[in-house]
Amino acid sequence: MTPEFQVIDLTIPPELAGQRLDSVLARLMPEHSRTRIKGWIQAGEVKVDGMGCKPRDIAEVGSLVRVQMTLDPVAQPQVLPEAIALRLIHEDRDVLVIDKPAGLVVHPGAGNPRHTLQNALLGFDPTLAALPRAGLIHRLDKDTSGLLVVARTPEAQTSLSRQLEARTMAREYVAACVGVMTGGGTVDEPIGRHRGDRLKMAIRVSGRPAVTHYRVLERFRAHTYLSVKLETGRTHQIRLHLSHIKYPIVGDPVYGGRFGLPRGATQGLIDTLRAFKRQALHAATLGFDHPRTAKRLTLTTPVPQDFEQLLDALRKDGKQ
Repeated sequence: MTPEFQVIDLTIPPELAGQRLDSVLARLMPEHSRTRIKGWIQAGEVKVDGMGCKPRDIAEVGSLVRVQMTLDPVAQPQVLPEAIALRLIHEDRDVLVIDKPAGLVVHPGAGNPRHTLQNALLGFDPTLAALPRAGLIHRLDKDTSGLLVVARTPEAQTSLSRQLEARTMAREYVAACVGVMTGGGTVDEPIGRHRGDRLKMAIRVSGRPAVTHYRVLERFRAHTYLSVKLETGRTHQIRLHLSHIKYPIVGDPVYGGRFGLPRGATQGLIDTLRAFKRQALHAATLGFDHPRTAKRLTLTTPVPQDFEQLLDALRKDGKQ
């Protein structure tokens, strides 16, 4: 089978100048792995100002980089299409916006080889097989619900990935946390892989910068309903940051600590908290510039039924 090619032109921005070329391209094209980008450079498929280059070359501000990416379907891991229903919030020839339910894994991986969002996307639109990760630009944890944007063309994927990297893609979540906050704030703590548990993240001085902004939407007797905005997008960022400031998300099995019930809780709240088996976190709002028209799109979706039932139980408990 003849490999397919995709050509992308990039300009080195000031904030990335002075770093290794392979690292810079990995930042500008987060949908591709650094290993794969390094392979393209070594194969001569990357030119800087029209000249050949090496992965360790230092990127200079304003340099023009042309990447001719080999998209060999044989070399890509096979992900099979599956007929899984999707809730589409927006659809056009360039992008899809999906309202992902809690419980659906985004990408296939160890322990989840099938029945993922990526399988569902390939079942919905087989042409997405030509794009890395079927066009998925970012991800949500398995048990986090809400909005995800999917590119349908290479040009859309490049545009959306750049917006994500430049932090112009707006992502706002809602979360129910344990404890009553007095007001909003910002958590600015670097995040890295946990030293003792590779499935967890941790606050680490050597980690990547991570900034989370939060504000109070509603206070209950022993809980708080928050709006949370991401400035960066690290793995488990909201869950870890809220746990770090001692307001863990309700139902979080990893960062929530030991399960406990507030003193004097109504039976309705007790039953609801016991039945809520996931983190109470929902990606409610997504904003980005459309890759073709440059028009700003801002899309929202309400919390799912289980989350709404939790909020209802918290409100009733607070009125006793």
